Amino acid sequence: MNTSKNPEVKLTPGDLIVGKWNRNQYTILRELGSGATGTVYLARGNRSKVAVKVSHDTLSITSEVNVLKHLSKVQGKTLGPSFIEMDDWVTLKGALPFYVMEYVQGESLFVFMRQRKEEWFGILMLQLLRDLTDLHASGWVFGDLKPDNLLISGPPPKIRWLDVGGTTMIGRAIKEYTEFFDRGYWGMGSRKAEPSYDLFAVGMIIINYAYPKRFDKKEGGWNQLQKAIDQNRWLKKYRAILYKALHGQYSSAEQMREDLLKHYSAKSSAKTTSASRPIQKTSPSVTPPMNQNGRYKRKKMKKRRHMTETVLIFLFLLVFYVVYLMGQTM
Repeated sequence: MNTSKNPEVKLTPGDLIVGKWNRNQYTILRELGSGATGTVYLARGNRSKVAVKVSHDTLSITSEVNVLKHLSKVQGKTLGPSFIEMDDWVTLKGALPFYVMEYVQGESLFVFMRQRKEEWFGILMLQLLRDLTDLHASGWVFGDLKPDNLLISGPPPKIRWLDVGGTTMIGRAIKEYTEFFDRGYWGMGSRKAEPSYDLFAVGMIIINYAYPKRFDKKEGGWNQLQKAIDQNRWLKKYRAILYKALHGQYSSAEQMREDLLKHYSAKSSAKTTSASRPIQKTSPSVTPPMNQNGRYKRKKMKKRRHMTETVLIFLFLLVFYVVYLMGQTM
C-alpha cells in the first residue's frame, strides 16, 4: 500500500533495452518485482547481470537515482544497491526512463532465517539498526522498511537494502509505505519522515517474524499489537524493546541497538552461568534403579551437551558481530 499510482512496465524475457544517450544494451532475463514507481528486472549487460528499473514516471526515477547516489556516499558504506547509470529507452509508445543498478544476490530475510538459529535474527537486526543510524545521521529515513526490502548477501551474512523508492528526507511526508509496517495505519503516529518512523517498522519486522502471515487491524491499533506481543512466547522476550519502538520512545536507532545488544548480552550471560554451574550429586533416595542408570546418564549427558552447544553457537555469533563492528569502523 502506498501513496502513488503504479506506473508498471511489462517486459518479457529476451526484450532488449537500448539506452538513447549512452547506447548501452540490456537483455531482460526475468522480473524481480514491481512497486509504486515502476518495475525492476534482472538483465544481462555487457559484462555481468544487473538490475534495471523501468518506469513511466521520470520524476520518481530521477528521485530514486539521487537517493542511490546519496546512499553510496554515507560514511563510505554501500547501504543500497550501487548505482550504475540512468538513461532513456525509446519505444514505439515513446521514451521510457530507466536506471541500472547493482544486482544484489542473496536470500530474503525470512528465507535466510528458516534454517538458522534465533541468534542470527538478533545479529541481523543489530546490523540493520547500525545502518539506520548512519542513514538517519545523513538526513534520510528509509520509509518503506519491510522484510521484502531486505536481502541477506554474503558470506559473511550482511543485510542489504532493496527498493529505495520510499527513502525520504527527514522532515518531509513519507512517500511510500506498506500498511503492516506503517505506524499511521496502526494509529501509532504520523507519516512524517523521522527516525522513529523507521524504528516502528523495525519493531513490526520483529513481530512479523513471529507472525509470518501478518494480520490486519481489527481493533484499536495498540491494543491489538499489545495482545500479539503478550500472547507470543518468543515476542514476550522482546516486550520492553518492542513497546518503546512502537510508542516512538527511541530518539535514535543507536538507542534501540544498544537495548537489543544488552538483551542478547544478558541472555548469553545467563546461558553461560547455567552451563558452568556444577552438577549437584543426586540424593540416594532418588537414585534411578540400576537397570535404568545407563539411560538416565545418557539423557543427562545429551541435555548438557545440547546446552553447551547452544552457548558455544551464541558466543561464536557474538564474536562474529564484534568482528563485523570492527570492520565497519576501519
